[in-house]
Amino acid sequence: MFAITTFKGHLIMQHRFLTRFFIALGCIVMSSMAITGAYANSEKLRAAIKEKFPNANVQSVTEMPGLGLYELVIDGSIYYSDADFKHLIDGSIIEVKSMRNVTAQRKQEIEAAELKKLAMPFDDLPLASAFKKVYGDGSRRMAYFADPNCGYCKRFDQDTLPKLKNTTVYVFLYPIITAQSVPTSKSIWCSADREKAWDDYVIRSVAPKAEPDCENPVDDILAFGYGKRIRGTPTLFFSDGSRVSGALSLEQLEQRLDKAEKNKGG
Repeated sequence: MFAITTFKGHLIMQHRFLTRFFIALGCIVMSSMAITGAYANSEKLRAAIKEKFPNANVQSVTEMPGLGLYELVIDGSIYYSDADFKHLIDGSIIEVKSMRNVTAQRKQEIEAAELKKLAMPFDDLPLASAFKKVYGDGSRRMAYFADPNCGYCKRFDQDTLPKLKNTTVYVFLYPIITAQSVPTSKSIWCSADREKAWDDYVIRSVAPKAEPDCENPVDDILAFGYGKRIRGTPTLFFSDGSRVSGALSLEQLEQRLDKAEKNKGG
């Protein structure tokens, strides 16, 4: 009797094990089929996009579970589409429960990933194409891409930079705000004292007197900046290779400079 009971127990345990095994196997197969299907749909969408827009740079096609949509990253911008590419949506997706802007978050993630790819050592910047402003002993280093007609740059120069301690600031003339910024930047570079010509213009509203026809790096700096996705001014680069878009407060700037000095060796 004991042997029969034990045998039945083994059968029950074996049955349960096999049941769990086949359920798990089924889940793996279904998951694999889903992944394969999603991949096939992604490739189908890529082909449809390229057919409609041959010059588009399709960076990624990602299924959005539960929404019946695909996220399309094309030339750095985010769009959404159905699986058959019959409709293209240009706008933001908001998660209603949390009011989280899913699209804005993804844009930040994509931008961060792209900037990481473009990261470079500080000394690889074209430093010879910048003029220097030295505060204190100049031991810390920072690069500053600035447009002479940028309001944020003007406040940054007036209120923040003069209070810096022991920092060399490499100022890159990056005229992207107005058409007039280009000849103004070239005039500043062509001035005998570039630092004074810059301060006269951005702080005291005195236009540079030098003709903008000397040999200058402004066009090269513009090309460099576009390649490095510098889309606004001020943009700051620090000695550890990190960068920030937008003007920082004095406290924030000092913290970033100190952090960069600590991190640049590792």
